[in-house]
Amino acid sequence: MKSPRTFFACIFAVLALSFVVTVDCLPAAADDAIKRPTDTPPNFILIFIDDMGYGDLGCYGSKINRTPSIDRLASEGVKMTSFYSACSVCTPSRAALMTGCYPQRVDMHVDSGGLCVLFPAGKKGLNPKEITIAEILKDRGYETMCIGKWHLGDQPPFLPTRQGFDSYYGIPYSNDMNRNFAPLPLMRDETTFEAPVHQDDITKRYTEEAIKFITKSKDKPFFLYLPHTMVHAPLKASEAFRGRTKHGIFSDAVEELDWSTGEIMKTLDKLGIDERTMIIFTSDNGGMHLACNDPLRGRKGQTWEGGMREPCLIRWPGQIPAGRVCDEVSGTIDILPTFAHLTGGKVPTDRVIDGKNIWPLLAGTPGAVSPHEAYYYYQKDQLQAVRAGQWKLFPAMETKIKNWGKPDLNQPLQLYDLDADIAESKNLAAEHPEVVARLTALMDKMRAELGDWKQPGKAMRPAAMVEDPSPRLLPSKE
Repeated sequence: MKSPRTFFACIFAVLALSFVVTVDCLPAAADDAIKRPTDTPPNFILIFIDDMGYGDLGCYGSKINRTPSIDRLASEGVKMTSFYSACSVCTPSRAALMTGCYPQRVDMHVDSGGLCVLFPAGKKGLNPKEITIAEILKDRGYETMCIGKWHLGDQPPFLPTRQGFDSYYGIPYSNDMNRNFAPLPLMRDETTFEAPVHQDDITKRYTEEAIKFITKSKDKPFFLYLPHTMVHAPLKASEAFRGRTKHGIFSDAVEELDWSTGEIMKTLDKLGIDERTMIIFTSDNGGMHLACNDPLRGRKGQTWEGGMREPCLIRWPGQIPAGRVCDEVSGTIDILPTFAHLTGGKVPTDRVIDGKNIWPLLAGTPGAVSPHEAYYYYQKDQLQAVRAGQWKLFPAMETKIKNWGKPDLNQPLQLYDLDADIAESKNLAAEHPEVVARLTALMDKMRAELGDWKQPGKAMRPAAMVEDPSPRLLPSKE
């Protein structure tokens, strides 16, 4: 049974959403037909939270967590309400963000042993032949930095500094991966300088590094990727925030993330670069345990909406109309092509990129609709669901996935109208056989392309491997 605070927080989240007015966000068009908003490309700050629930922010209905700075992004920008991660766990979701591809396409849906995320001193990592957001922006003259959790391989060929980032500061994987053979490392560029990490002030230190980078890069276009370690367990907060709330360490950590976001916004204003900077705030997947994913069903590790539909706020003063809500389907795979469009960069044409340019949705172009015919829900090597417009289909199948609990065997055919039933509570499959047939055909098409546990995909690109992986240890004093 949920705690009283979680119960009432979720009720408030549902009530808040019931009063949202959604503004129609341009029919899908060829990218070259969509004009860039300005000849001066913006700076980009991409804040990527770890394991934040859909209902954990005030602007998404939380009455537990105080998030005024993050809520300001909503009041001064656009709030996305059907924005998706490409997977409900860490590594695949980050691979999708960086490459604009479903994780199966770039072979980052499992590690070398078939587990759902990468682990310390693993053989596998994001192939350096893939083209990342940072590499596209580097080609356009951007300064680039990654601060925080990477989780796309901890071996030197896979680190951020080999994937388009000028510099890196952070923990290369999840903060619970503290191993005897590899105490949790804090790295600068490709060198570990602290192990194990003192995590209590990690959000504070990330924020200080972010402000230094923004200040140093203020006269050039820059891209700051800030994948925070929090609110992944073990939960931590600095002394200024620990015990500050009445609701425990999770809320303490959320409120410190809000402080961090506020400090970044203050820095932009102080430097006079606020109006030429786009901020995107979102999460890698749904929350666990203390998080609130309501009014969505499910959590991290699942393909219910609570595992993959994320809070997402995007602000660019003077270019993105303030106070809008957009419910069109979009996701992290769309960030790469959108950034490319806004900077005059080129999306790779020698390979498939699944993401689409969603600038018309962000700009509020009248009549804008999602550029996606369908959005697919994979977990490991299994295509578990598809969304097309208002409809989401779970096909009848035997689920082979086991993450955080027993596998759901013999899954029945399920169809949900997400416009009317965001909580996925009423199965309408029997009432709409024509919709089931149409969505099943979409899934069959994607299975042929990216595979399923019963069949290999024909359009997957291999990840990279190293023969003799080694842990990221402190340099020898000898």
